[in-house]
Amino acid sequence: MHVETLRRYPVKSMLGEELPESDVSERGLAGDRARAVLDIATGKIASAKNPRLWRGLLAIEGAKAPDDEELSRLLGRDVRLIDVPPENARFERSVPEQVLAAGIEAVVPYTVGTLGGASPEGTFFDFAPIHLITTATVERIGSLGPRGHVEALRYRPNLVIRTEEEGFPENAWVGRELHVGDEVVLEVIVTSPRCAVPTLAHGPLGRDTDALRTVARHNRVPVLDQGPQPCAGVYARVVRPGRIRKGDGVRLTPAA
Repeated sequence: MHVETLRRYPVKSMLGEELPESDVSERGLAGDRARAVLDIATGKIASAKNPRLWRGLLAIEGAKAPDDEELSRLLGRDVRLIDVPPENARFERSVPEQVLAAGIEAVVPYTVGTLGGASPEGTFFDFAPIHLITTATVERIGSLGPRGHVEALRYRPNLVIRTEEEGFPENAWVGRELHVGDEVVLEVIVTSPRCAVPTLAHGPLGRDTDALRTVARHNRVPVLDQGPQPCAGVYARVVRPGRIRKGDGVRLTPAA
């Protein structure tokens, strides 16, 4: 296995950028989710997980984010960019099945989450600092869907791992360690439950509801105390920091 793609997302829920290499610390890739958008009216962190309000974030390049005035105009709400999360920072996650059924313009039920359950304090990650997905999973989702392919970047991974396995191999990686290159060690924590974000337009990429529908039909996996969820990829924490590069070898420790 090796690192096929390396990506970071300078502003939470905005478009990311591909990297040739990156330092990795307990806070993830250098510069990843370094900033976020704060909704002034609610005090919540703006997240495309609530597509009705915030899908417009996925049309903006995070590395070239405009100033607060222009950003507020683009998003149609009074917002500001922040680099430190407010105390008890929260975000809204629309129920994915409701978004699929009613559409992205509809008012649908949502849950309210807190940032960083498995991340260092002061970060903008929804859960953990590293998200990765295998080429096997991306190819499997694509082959099962009507288009015959799906784009990995819809799932917003930090690492796309090239593997010769088939199906959804990273489902079996939970609780194991990944050695990436010569230095970095990651501990896989849990499979990644998918929200409505993969279905949304990402920059020039149009809508693709099957990016979630296919996962919901073919890869429901128990996630913590949430029961079976549509999953693609896994979350990980950084056990040993260092530097990683595109093309680095990836070694999985044997199962216990």
